[in-house]
Amino acid sequence: MENRPDFVQLKEVGPRDGLQNEKKFISTEDKVAWIDMLSNTGVTEIEYSSFVNPKWIPALADAKEVGKRIKRNPNVRYSALVPNMKGLENAIEAGIDGASVFMSASETHNMKNINKTIDQTFPVLKEVIVAAKEEGKKVTGYVSTVFDCPYEGSISPEQVIRVFDRLIEDGVDDISLGDTIGSAVPSQVESLLDEILKRFPKDKIILHFHDTRGMAIANIMTSLNYGITRFDTAIGGLGGCPYAPGAAGNVATNDVLYLLHGLGIKTGIQDKKIQEASIFIQNKLGKKLPSRSLAYMEGSA
Repeated sequence: MENRPDFVQLKEVGPRDGLQNEKKFISTEDKVAWIDMLSNTGVTEIEYSSFVNPKWIPALADAKEVGKRIKRNPNVRYSALVPNMKGLENAIEAGIDGASVFMSASETHNMKNINKTIDQTFPVLKEVIVAAKEEGKKVTGYVSTVFDCPYEGSISPEQVIRVFDRLIEDGVDDISLGDTIGSAVPSQVESLLDEILKRFPKDKIILHFHDTRGMAIANIMTSLNYGITRFDTAIGGLGGCPYAPGAAGNVATNDVLYLLHGLGIKTGIQDKKIQEASIFIQNKLGKKLPSRSLAYMEGSA
């Protein structure tokens, strides 16, 4: 297709979005070793942790120590999720290159996730955005539940655009649109992108799909045909959302690479090194990860 890009950037969110919902705690030493492996795969951004209160996400309680211990590849941007000024202070001390702020397009999900209404969330995030930019950090705005909400059902493009426009106004550099419960189908992706791309350049849009109903690859294909060049993916298909019951993992980096490389789209990422890093974390978690490509490659090894 005419709009399909020649190059796509994948942001690896496995160490943050992938591990946040895991019951088994991965040691700091193993997290650092794993992120160091990911740093040498060719990915250009790794979201390595979350600076939220450890009581909410105990799996990432060691965010600061991990940030201080990882071996920095100069070709990789290391970002983290930052909920408030305290989180930003800790994140900067740990050496982030980029900060991600987050909220929902759904009022109920926002309240469950952040314990604030959407209108109450904006000023909190604006303070973080302004302070991060003053420190020279790039800021990504995550908008969750952009298609469907586990509590409210279908979310209209107008609800998403309200949040989207405000975050842009408040200074974010780019926005990641999240299919948090993995329920979207390509027609929903088309409806949202038709509206969003009237407001913002496509190279500033990131799409974040979960694979709960097996639609993530179809949705990525649809996004590619709109010329979208940036996606969040998690190695092996790790992940889920603590405040979205039943949500499966993020779309697997492995599976997206199989699609992109099969289409002749360049990523700069080495499949073999992704496979090695996938097997490392799979062994540490003691369970099979859902990536189809990972399972196939293991079976044919």
